[in-house]
Amino acid sequence: MSIILALLAALFASLTAILAKIGIENVNSNLATAIRTIVVLVMAFIVVLVTDQLEMVTKVSTSALWYIFFSGLATGFSWLFFFRALVIGDVSKVVPIDKASIVLTIAISILFSGSQIYPEIKKHPNFRQRGEVRVFFFLC
Repeated sequence: MSIILALLAALFASLTAILAKIGIENVNSNLATAIRTIVVLVMAFIVVLVTDQLEMVTKVSTSALWYIFFSGLATGFSWLFFFRALVIGDVSKVVPIDKASIVLTIAISILFSGSQIYPEIKKHPNFRQRGEVRVFFFLC
């Protein structure tokens, strides 16, 4: 089931970039990000309400709330930069660089949380993006 969900996530992520590029024409990227955020917020709360999880909010620890808060800030920055990049660049160039986050996530998790790279990860097609990261740092 997780594979199906991951494939659906990938499908919707690709639609996000394409629909955003089409919709963002003649719209300020910050405004577009705000509109998108409202849509995501409404969707998320509908899911919470439908699954009857709203009362669980009081059981979330302070530590977890802080991590979720900072994760939200990171998401916000990511979306703002992504939308701005879409405004001034081609989807076919912006998206592969954005997806370098896979490799960055692995690297940062190894450095800061002690995660390990398992052999299965090294064989995964997305891990090949590490070449993109090298090119990115080389160009900087």
